[in-house]
Order: sequence, then C-alpha cells, then structure tokens
Amino acid sequence: MKDCNMYIPTYEDMLKAHNRIEPFIHRTPVRTSDHLNELTGAQLFFKCENFQEPGAFKVRGASNAVFGLDDEQAKKGVATHSSGNHASCLSYAAMKRGIPCNVVMPRTAPQAKKDTVRRYGGNITECEPSTSSREATFAKVQAATGGDFVHPYNDPRVIAGQGTCSREFIEQTDGLDAVVAPIGGGGMVSGTCLTLSNLAPETAVIAAEPEQADDAYRSFKAGHIIADDAPKTIADGLLVPLKDLTWHFVSNHVSEIYTASEQEIIDAMKLTWKHLRIVMEPSSAVPLATILKNPDAFKGKRVGLIITGGNVDLDRLPWLNA
Repeated sequence: MKDCNMYIPTYEDMLKAHNRIEPFIHRTPVRTSDHLNELTGAQLFFKCENFQEPGAFKVRGASNAVFGLDDEQAKKGVATHSSGNHASCLSYAAMKRGIPCNVVMPRTAPQAKKDTVRRYGGNITECEPSTSSREATFAKVQAATGGDFVHPYNDPRVIAGQGTCSREFIEQTDGLDAVVAPIGGGGMVSGTCLTLSNLAPETAVIAAEPEQADDAYRSFKAGHIIADDAPKTIADGLLVPLKDLTWHFVSNHVSEIYTASEQEIIDAMKLTWKHLRIVMEPSSAVPLATILKNPDAFKGKRVGLIITGGNVDLDRLPWLNA
C-alpha cells in the first residue's frame, strides 16, 4: 500500500472494501421520526451506525484495514491512537482475525469506551488528552510492538471502509438531497464524500462540528488546515484535527460546515433519545443540532444524518453534568 499521505482512495477501493468487510459489519437500519420532521421542516433519515457490534461506524474502516493485511503483516498485529470508538472497533476487528491490537487512548476517554476496547482484547496505553501527547505516546507503543499503524481517519483503507456507510444509505433511502455527518478528523465525512461524489453527485455533503472544537469549520473558511491541540467538548469523538488526506476530501467535496454549542448538542441528543428511542453519544447529536440551528438551509429537503456511535457512559450523561 502506498503512503497514506500520497494515495487517495477511489470508488473502486470502497466497493472492494464493502465486499471485504461484509461478514464483520451490520447493514444498519435507517430510522425516521414524524416529530423531528415537523420540528425541522425537513424529511430526516437517520442511519444508525450505533447499532454496529462495537457501537460505532468505525468498525467499517477498521475491518477493511485489518482484513486487508497479508498474513506476514498481520502477525505483528495492529496499533493506533483513538479517543475511543476507533480503538474499540480496531480491537474488535483484530479479535475477529485473531491478531494483537495495541491502542493509545486519552486518560479522560469515557470509561465505557475503555471497557469496550478491553472486552475485545485490545491493550490500552493511556496518554494526556491532547493530540501531541497521543502521537508521542503512540510512537513509543508502535516502536515496541511493530504493529501496523491503522490511523483513526487519515488512512485510505479507513476512508474506503467508512465510505461503505453512504453506499448503503443511498440504497436504503432512494436518494437524498444532503447527508450531514459529524466531523472531527474527517474520516466519516471523507468516506461520505468519496462515495457520494461518484454514486450520487447531486447529494450535498455537509459536516457538523461543536463550536468548542471548530477547527474544521475554521479550516474550511480559511482554505487550509487549522489544528487545535486540545479542544474541550462533550462530543469526545470530535476532538482531533483534520489531516492531509481528509482535508483533500473536505476541501474538494464538502458543501458547508455548521457548528453547534454544547447546550444545543445536549438538547439534540435528548431529542433523539426520546423520539428515536435509541442510545447515541454526544458526537452523533451534532448533525441534528446544526439542522435545528439552521432550519432554512434544510427546510423541505430529504436529509440523511449519520448516527456515528452509541458508546455512552450512562453514569456521566451530559445533561446530568451540565
């Protein structure tokens, strides 16, 4: 495989990924809510990636990377750094293949996510909650283990895998005017861009981000990557900055990035828990929060929202600590 900074995954890579990972993922359902449609003035479709076995969409990219390794590479296992969902999904995929998985996680990551990693056999090394600490700690772990680095988002194998979600989404809804996904490092948004620019170019890709971790929004407006080292938001899955590969997709294919406040994210999370009757994490509530905040941009349209994950620490729900 070419260096991830040089190789841009293609639509064919996404199709191959879908075939490769099919035995290890769920074709997750799409849910709707009359109340949320009335509230927003749009027809909303929610792709429930929180129903994946490890509880997040990242099982798609992780499985594509793990099962794409040749046997010689696989012997040393895989390694990564992650705030939680990529770590658990990579651990799950590694468990399915029977190879080691070493992950670096912030010490502040939700306990529910740490528990999931360990349940799937992943080995955790904790770091301080900053991008610089993550990367420095990871360098030591990888040097010690020799595992194949599966970057949480800036990896063509991961992006191709995440792109399979939107392929299913379009098939399940008979087309959408827009797809809104949360953005941190940009793996899901990049995969969405990869697929929709080929399969449904008329469908706009819109990213949603917390105001308190809005480096993608500021990057989008400035025309170059602006990286924050340690933002703080309840949307713990969206703390990392864009990288060169994800910036390629964001800068070329994303129509708009909207932001939401912490309270708006909490309110949207409570609405979806109540009216969709499903467990979702704060990061997954950001798309609905931005739609509620910008109704004129979505009114009358068929809009897909990707619920990216459902790994929540039930003892630390954001409305209990707000």
